[in-house]
Amino acid sequence: MLHVLYLVHDVSDPAVRRRVQMLKAGGARVTLAGFRRTTSPVAEIEGIKPVDLGATRDGRFAQRLGAVAKAAMSIGAKLGDMPRPDLIIARNLEMLALARRANAALGANVPIVYECLDIHRLVLRDDFVGRTLRGAERHLARDVKLLVTSSPAFIANYFEPFGQIGAPVELIENKYFEAASVVAAHSFEDDGPATPPWRIGWFGALRCRRSLELLADFTRRQAGRFEVVLRGRPALSEFPDFHGFVEAEPWLSFEGPYRNPEDMAAIYGQVHFSWAIDFFEAGQNSEWLLPNRLYEGCRFGAVPISMAGTETGRFLKGQDIGVLLSEATAEGLEAMLGRMDQDRYRALKSRVLARNPRTWSYDRSDCAAFVEKLRGLTAMPSAFAAAA
Repeated sequence: MLHVLYLVHDVSDPAVRRRVQMLKAGGARVTLAGFRRTTSPVAEIEGIKPVDLGATRDGRFAQRLGAVAKAAMSIGAKLGDMPRPDLIIARNLEMLALARRANAALGANVPIVYECLDIHRLVLRDDFVGRTLRGAERHLARDVKLLVTSSPAFIANYFEPFGQIGAPVELIENKYFEAASVVAAHSFEDDGPATPPWRIGWFGALRCRRSLELLADFTRRQAGRFEVVLRGRPALSEFPDFHGFVEAEPWLSFEGPYRNPEDMAAIYGQVHFSWAIDFFEAGQNSEWLLPNRLYEGCRFGAVPISMAGTETGRFLKGQDIGVLLSEATAEGLEAMLGRMDQDRYRALKSRVLARNPRTWSYDRSDCAAFVEKLRGLTAMPSAFAAAA
């Protein structure tokens, strides 16, 4: 059985749990180690007790660097008597540095896979900071065996033009993971009334202040014809007062976190539309990503709303589904959604449901294929240095 050491920036991130599920479903044994954004260590993820590397804070880059430096000194002791892994997966740049330290601390020389699912705005800066970070990434990734990323736009707009990685690329989209093999999607035609109030679901990592303000303005203009349901983990560092703002809005509600995949059918079954827009890093990462909510919403029959001209918008246009906005204004939303009626909504939803569910989901066969690809990397000659 392939033994994977998975080093992550936040063990409490739901996306980490999904990747662990996929690795285990594909037949791998997983040791999980990483930082956390919670006050106390995370007890378990999918039956695995994570190796706790300490706490970091969202949006506090300097603090994260300090935590990484501290962990680099102690990672050998943290990993203790762990058996030699066959492979290390490093999620994000800081974990790539720790992967090399882990290799040295374990006295091993195992292949490293670099998993990068977002392009941070700092590495795109055209100044000393940006050049330094890109140089560090090129150095740390100089002999990785595989780059795993989630959008072709990340490759086209960052990795290739900046010459960051020479390794082969594995595109693993942020699809919903089916616990069992994907079968024909059941009909969601009768889930909920196709009449006002129309409900827009904004689920997942809530970090975009512009989206929140735009949705508040739009729902006020519509005076109750549209409601917005928010669920997930708000990045409170990005909002002056997230909870106070939402509570003051008559047609916005925050209903807390949810479990993925356990709650997905239920929460998307309660809304008509899925908000697949993010202005958090406009013109860069937000324009290039293909977010989790795109796949999750479509898998459960919610009609996606996105911006034209983004990677998500181009994807939806290719699928001939969804609502694409030409401008990010309340007036633009009103032009596209304000005249919504039952017939138009059912037509939009029918096009989503007509797509092959494998467009939105991975199943066990996909997991097994990914693990098999990882297994093949362990047979390749390794040129890793013993030191970081």
